[in-house]
Amino acid sequence: MLGLSVALLLPICCYLILKYASVSAVDMPRRYLLDTVVERVEKGKMITDTLWHQTSNIRLQNQLGDTVSLYDKKGKILVVDFFFTHCGSICPKLTSNMATLQQSFIRGGNLRKKIDTSIVQFVSFTVDPERDSVPVLKAYADRFGVNHDNWWMLTGNRDSIYRFAFEELKVDKFSTEPVSPDFVHTSRFVLIDKEYRVRGYYNGLDSVSIGKLARDIGLLMLEKDKKQKSAVFSQIIDLSWLWFIIIVLVIFFVTYLRSRRKLNG
Repeated sequence: MLGLSVALLLPICCYLILKYASVSAVDMPRRYLLDTVVERVEKGKMITDTLWHQTSNIRLQNQLGDTVSLYDKKGKILVVDFFFTHCGSICPKLTSNMATLQQSFIRGGNLRKKIDTSIVQFVSFTVDPERDSVPVLKAYADRFGVNHDNWWMLTGNRDSIYRFAFEELKVDKFSTEPVSPDFVHTSRFVLIDKEYRVRGYYNGLDSVSIGKLARDIGLLMLEKDKKQKSAVFSQIIDLSWLWFIIIVLVIFFVTYLRSRRKLNG
């Protein structure tokens, strides 16, 4: 019975220890923009739920003339910035750095250098939609070698874009640089997770900050939904053939020890 207990409990204990150690060792990107805190009583215990702000949907035109919405890209991480094509200061550098970040997702070993578009969706909002029409955005995107499959340059209603920037992404918060409500001119990249929640603000002109953005994208790719059951634990339970072998070996081991004890008196 002791051998059987060890054989059953050892793998489970090792799994739980490793799971706890791995969770505590990874510093995941924090969540921003708290909406509210809800308290409820469950089974006599007070439980506090934090409700983080979920970015609302927005529908605009991209550089190819297609009408698209933010929620079209389910299950993808979003990297967002704001620019305008006639900018003579920071915008070209921001676009260039975003293009470099997009190129970092080239699939390894692919001779055609095809970018993996299944992970991240890059989104650039023009803050001067009156002048940045679809053809203007297309020419600007081609100038920087933009892959249109997972990078949208969006234009449309000015009020909708500015409302999205300030009310949904709050680009003026947690910022050391002033952001005018009359003209969204900021160097910030905004990271949004698969649940459309803001997970980080980054300086798009700073290589160190962009490096941290790339790292945080990788962490969000590995982030698990806490509401879903662990697939690893389910796989362990499903290995019935392995459990059968372990039980047979334990029974054989116990029988062998008993026979040896009888022989030795």
